[in-house]
Amino acid sequence: MIPLRDKSMARGWILRALGGVAAAVLGVAAAVAAGAPMTGALFALLAGIVAAALAWPGQSSRPAAETPIVETGLPPLPEALDLLEAVEDPLLIVRNRRVVYSNPSARAVLGEHIEGADVRLAIRHPAAAERLIDRGEAAERVTRTELVGLGERDRRWLMTTTLLKDGCRLVRLTDRSAAHASEQMRVDFVANASHELRTPLATLLGFLETLQDERAASDAKTRSRFIKIMFDEARRMQRLVDDLISLSRIEGERFTLPRESVELMPVVEEVKASLSLMMEEKGSSVRIERGAFDPVVLGDQFQLLQLVQNLLVNALKYGRPASEVVIRFEEAGPDMLRMSVIDQGEGIAQEHLPRLTERFYRVDPSRSRSMGGTGLGLAIVKHIVGRHRGRLDIRSKVGEGTSVRVYLPRAGAAGASPPQQSLSG
Repeated sequence: MIPLRDKSMARGWILRALGGVAAAVLGVAAAVAAGAPMTGALFALLAGIVAAALAWPGQSSRPAAETPIVETGLPPLPEALDLLEAVEDPLLIVRNRRVVYSNPSARAVLGEHIEGADVRLAIRHPAAAERLIDRGEAAERVTRTELVGLGERDRRWLMTTTLLKDGCRLVRLTDRSAAHASEQMRVDFVANASHELRTPLATLLGFLETLQDERAASDAKTRSRFIKIMFDEARRMQRLVDDLISLSRIEGERFTLPRESVELMPVVEEVKASLSLMMEEKGSSVRIERGAFDPVVLGDQFQLLQLVQNLLVNALKYGRPASEVVIRFEEAGPDMLRMSVIDQGEGIAQEHLPRLTERFYRVDPSRSRSMGGTGLGLAIVKHIVGRHRGRLDIRSKVGEGTSVRVYLPRAGAAGASPPQQSLSG
C-alpha cells in the first residue's frame, strides 16, 4: 500500500493519471485509425503513461519553477517503470535539463553516470545540445535530430524528444546504423554494377563504330581482331548479368533451408570436367582428397555446384601456372563436414581479407578484369554458405597461397551451426 499524507491529494492524482492515460489511449486509437505507424502510436501511449507517472503528488502538482531536481529517478510507479525498462531503445527522461531517469539501454550506450547529470553532458553531441535546451512555451512538442558519431564514429542515431505535460522531456535514441549501412551498400551496389556494365558496353560501341568504316571493315585481320574483342566483352557482360541474377535468387531464398541430400563427389567431378580446358591452358591439376566417408550434405545441388565452381575457378585462375589445386573433404564434428580448396598462388595480404566477400571488391582490379572476373564470385559463395547454415573461412599468406574452407551440414545431422564467416591471414 502506498502511503499518502493527504487523501484528497491522492484522489486528485488518480483522476489526473487516469485522464492522462485515457487521453493517450484515445490518441493512439485515432492515430492508428488514420494510418499512422504502430511504433509511433505505441510511443505516444508510452508518453501518456510517463506523464501520468510524473503527475504523482509532490512532483508535478507544484509549479515547474518550484520543482526540485530529482537525481534518483522517477517517483515509484512500477507499471510505468517496467514499461520503460523493457524498451530496447535508449530512453531518458529530462527535467530542468537534468536526467532524472534512464533505462538500461541508455546507460549501456551513454554510461552509468548519466542520471542526475546535465543532459548535454550525458548526450555529448553538438547537434543534440540545442534540441535539449528548454525553450519554455516556444518549445516544439516533438523534435527529431540525427546524431552521427555518438558513442562510436560510425554509429548513427535518431534522437526523438517528446515534451510531456509537466514540462519534462522523453528522449529516445534509435540506432539507425544498420539501416544506413544497408542503404549505403545498395547505393554502392548500383554504382558498381552500372560501372561494370558500362565498361564493356562502351568497348562494344567503340568497335562497332570503327567497323562502320569501310576501310577497317574490309581488312580481314583487323575485323577478326575486333570481333574477338567484342565477343569477349559481350561474354563478360553475360557473366556479370548471370552472376547478378544468381545473387538475387540466392538472397531471395536465404530464409528457405535446403532439405535435399547432395553427394559432393559427383558435383566436384562435374565441375572438374567442365574446367578441363582451363586446367590444360595453365598446366594445372586438381587433386581430390577424402577420408573413408562419403561427403553427403543437406543442400541445394545447383547452388552447391555454383559454390564449387566459383572456388575452383578462383584457385586455378590465381594459382601459379603448372601448380596443383587440392580439394579436401574432412569431418568437422558429428553434424558438419569441411571442404577445403587450397591453391599455390601468390596469396592475399591480410588487409584485403575482411573485404574479399564484398560485391565487386577486387584485390587487384586490373588483373581481375583481364582474367574475366566479375567481382561477385566470393559474394555468391558467402550467400550460398549462409543459406545452407554453414560457415566460410578464408586463410591466406602472401607467397604461400590461399585456403578457402566451407563448413556444411551433413545429411542426417540433428542440427547445424549458424551462418558465420572467418577471414584470417
